[in-house]
Amino acid sequence: MPSMDIVSETDLEEVRNAVDNANREISTRFDFRGVEASFEWKKPNVTLKAEGDFQLKQMCDMLRSQLTKRNVDAKAMSIGDASATGKNWSLQVTFKEGIEQDMAKKVVKLIKGEKLKVQAAIQGEQVRVTGKKRDDLQAVMRLLKAAELEQSFQYTNFKD
Repeated sequence: MPSMDIVSETDLEEVRNAVDNANREISTRFDFRGVEASFEWKKPNVTLKAEGDFQLKQMCDMLRSQLTKRNVDAKAMSIGDASATGKNWSLQVTFKEGIEQDMAKKVVKLIKGEKLKVQAAIQGEQVRVTGKKRDDLQAVMRLLKAAELEQSFQYTNFKD
């Protein structure tokens, strides 16, 4: 019986590389000349520091573009609230690992709502999908890619 696992994982080494590239980009950009701005990588979080709120938004876009270049889905990025201390602003960005219980329930409900001939079961931080045909599992993959959920999913442990 074919089966697969739906997981949500982030390659943290690629995230670290993207942060390093974004730091290099800040040093070369004209609009950041003479401005104290930096990205700090503390596994699994990234702290953005700048002199203004507008610069933090630009830095978020820079980080998002660097993540895209490194093939890391930007949906895994969770942006916190900006906080000001004196003249400096900081922003905490975290990366989601695993599928939370309520998101897993949404995924299972979405799969069952499509009336596909598969069974979906929540197993910890992943969802196991089994079906009679491989095509049914591929239909589940297409369904989840088409559904605009606020989390990135990978498909592992595909057994035929």
